[in-house]
Amino acid sequence: MSDALNELAGYIELKQANAVSATKVAFGELTVTVQLAHLEDFTEFLRTDAACRFTSLVDITAVDHPEREPRFDVVYHFLSMYQNHRIRVVVQVAEDQMVPSLVAIHPGANWVEREVFDMFGILFSGHPDLRRILTDYGFRGHPLRKDFPTTGYTEVRYDEAQKRVVYEPVKLVQDYRQFDFMSPWEGAQYILPGDEKKA
Repeated sequence: MSDALNELAGYIELKQANAVSATKVAFGELTVTVQLAHLEDFTEFLRTDAACRFTSLVDITAVDHPEREPRFDVVYHFLSMYQNHRIRVVVQVAEDQMVPSLVAIHPGANWVEREVFDMFGILFSGHPDLRRILTDYGFRGHPLRKDFPTTGYTEVRYDEAQKRVVYEPVKLVQDYRQFDFMSPWEGAQYILPGDEKKA
């Protein structure tokens, strides 16, 4: 299997030398890093080339690297049922860049591009209906970014007195606790509030 994937990687590098930045075969899968400017042409090549025929878009997701520039990796997974291969296509995207939508090539990209937009804030140019799909209308931020606060910005609840849904700032009813995880068999080395009489 890995020989066939190495052959495929070499073929793709040869045919799409201007688009491909790197190829890697790991864990029985081929990963191709592609330049953003060539994403649409490269995807069309994968779909139509007789040696590839990656006609099924399985998924689109992203990875956030806040310490790196460009910050995001947009990751596409394709399947060739004709060749019985999978391929992962990675495109590096800066926070202020737009990714070309693949809806015209793969109509199934519609909702998954909306998910990536909603969770990461990555914009897709040419998308027919780019709006939130998983979070609420008034949701602030993008929850899968690594700088998103763990508690969020607002909380939602139904108010029985007002008979409607109410949005409020997050209020933590108790402070985060400090735990001693070094040894589960020994207690904490400090006196917990209320345990002063035991010391």
